[in-house]
Order: sequence, then structure tokens, then C-alpha cells
Amino acid sequence: MLVAASTRCFSDVPIHQACFHIDDMGYDKVELWFSEGSEHLKPSELLSEPDRFAVRYREMTRLTPVSFCFEDDIPLSDFRTITRTAKQLRVPHVTVPSAALGTPFNSEVDRLRELTRIGIADGIVVSFKTRIGHLSEDPRTAVELCQAAPGLGITLDPSCFLCGPHHSTNVDPVFPYVFHVHLRDSTREQLQVPVGLGEIDYARLISQLERVNFTRTLSVEIMPELMDVSGRGVELRKVRLLLESLL
Repeated sequence: MLVAASTRCFSDVPIHQACFHIDDMGYDKVELWFSEGSEHLKPSELLSEPDRFAVRYREMTRLTPVSFCFEDDIPLSDFRTITRTAKQLRVPHVTVPSAALGTPFNSEVDRLRELTRIGIADGIVVSFKTRIGHLSEDPRTAVELCQAAPGLGITLDPSCFLCGPHHSTNVDPVFPYVFHVHLRDSTREQLQVPVGLGEIDYARLISQLERVNFTRTLSVEIMPELMDVSGRGVELRKVRLLLESLL
């Protein structure tokens, strides 16, 4: 397994500063987080000039990009540009959001099948993130989506299942479909707490992933809006050291 940090951890600063801080925290791999509603890194920046985006990234940092993560839905017509840019940067994986609650299951299956087909054509694996308020907040639905769209995977955010309405549901069936993991510490009442004060059992999580021969990336994703950012560096180092001690 690989350990990376998401630029989401520094979404309150420009992308080049985020990469600098992540490097300074001792990480050598990074996940690029995109959100059109943020000044951090917008999907439109990539889509408007994909070749220039790739060149700018290589000039900006020595961190190895291991994943793209999109906060908002990406139109199918734009997704080929994203997978080709990922391929150009040797990024093997892209996370997309699942549809909001209330979306018909079959229409979501059709969308995810097409995204998966586009990704496979460029050698990119695609997964959707488990997220409260979305179809993927239910572990059973998340598994059914993967079964209905062969080749599709799950970006597991354990905090979603711990804090969400399905916290009592068995999550073990999810693990064979996990392609990527987002990590922070949480309790049932709080989505994010300082590492060590929450209920995420990192050792058990890694053990479950090892049972299904998971060899991909554990990405630390701390949300700056849910913490005192003056302690962010300490948190990132603590999580990295914890994960490295368990691997």
C-alpha cells in the first residue's frame, strides 16, 4: 500500500502552496483535489488547457501524483479529457462523486458505467466516493453500484459509514471493491477530530484491506474548515507516521 496526502488538506491555499506544504510534511505522493467552488484547483483549469496543466504540474512540484479527486460531478463529455490528462501525468486513478440521494439507481448505474468505460479506454481506474447525503452513504448500495458496473470501484471514506445513518450496517462486503481510501479520524458525532481521539480503527482497516490484497493508496484527507489550521501540520505528520508504522 502507498501513503499519500490529498491537496484537500490545504484547500484554503493555492495548489502550488498545498504541494509545498505536503512535501514539507514528509509525503512524497499526492492526490490532486478539484472543486469548481474553490480557488484551490478548479476542474475548468484542467479542461481548458490540459497539456499546459500537465506541464505546469511537473514544473510546480516533485511530488508524485497518484490520484485525481473531483468534488463535483463531471460531465461525460469532459471526462475523456480528464482521463487523458491523468494518463499523461501517469496518474492511475480518478475519484468521482456518486449521485445525491433521490437519484434513480438505474440512471446512476448508466452514468458510472460510461465513466468506467472511458477510464478503461485510457488505462485509468475509476471509483466513486462514499459520502453522506449520496447514494454511496449506504454500504449495500455502494456494492450494488459496483456489481452493476464491472470495473468500477469505491473510494472508501470510513468516516462516512461511522458518522452516517448506516453506521450499524456491516461494511465488510465493501472491501473487495475498494480502489482508494480517504482517511481522517472521526467519531459518530464528528466527521473530523484530532487523530487518536476518534473511533477509526486504522489497524483493523488495514488488516481488512490486506485480506482483499489491496495494494493501492491510502490518502490522508483532512478538512481545514473543520479544524484549527495552526495544528494541521502536526496532524498530517501524525497520520503519516501512524500509517507507516502499520504497513
